[in-house]
Amino acid sequence: MLHIDQTFNKYETLVEGVDQAVKKIGEAHSECLRCAPHCSDCCQAIFDLSLIESVYINYRFYQSLEKSVQDRVLERADRADRQAYRLKRRIHKMLSQGEKTEEEVLSLLAEERLRCPFLNESDLCDAYHLRPITCRAYGLTTIIHGAGYSCGKSGFAEGGAYRSINLDRINQHLGVLSEELLIEIGSPEDLKDRLVPLSSALLTDYDDEYFGLKKDCAAEG
Repeated sequence: MLHIDQTFNKYETLVEGVDQAVKKIGEAHSECLRCAPHCSDCCQAIFDLSLIESVYINYRFYQSLEKSVQDRVLERADRADRQAYRLKRRIHKMLSQGEKTEEEVLSLLAEERLRCPFLNESDLCDAYHLRPITCRAYGLTTIIHGAGYSCGKSGFAEGGAYRSINLDRINQHLGVLSEELLIEIGSPEDLKDRLVPLSSALLTDYDDEYFGLKKDCAAEG
């Protein structure tokens, strides 16, 4: 069992800060928010998770959800992961062959739909308390790679002046926490920049072997 309480606590503090900022900005621009019950537009956006967020959500997922819910989510995660893999191969080909620029790829990804494994058949989140930071900020204006984005269903006007959630800055913080996580558990692996979709994060065994901590019995003998 890995000992990662200190870094997990820091991640939870970051999440609390994001939630507070989202609440304040949402109140300041309430007229622009169009979120409605069972609206799942934000639950089909494509994005990756940092190492710390992947590990945290994975651990809490298996700790806090009933087995029957886990099984349903993991079945959906398996389908989503295969779809994400095919999409990433297509994107890699576009970039490597110069068919698309990085900016064009980001625009393409914004149009693609990939149903979140947490999203159930009633278009409700089966693990709302575990949703990633990107999900928590969705619906407001956000800064990603220096550019502003907002939900297409919102009332935010292009070119308008709004308070925003700076996901670039948050992702930098997540990168620092990912590195601290590896230091805390003494991992020799260089995994701090590894990004994966939520589906992969749920399906991965984040155990000693994953982090390069498993002892080689043959070497010991």
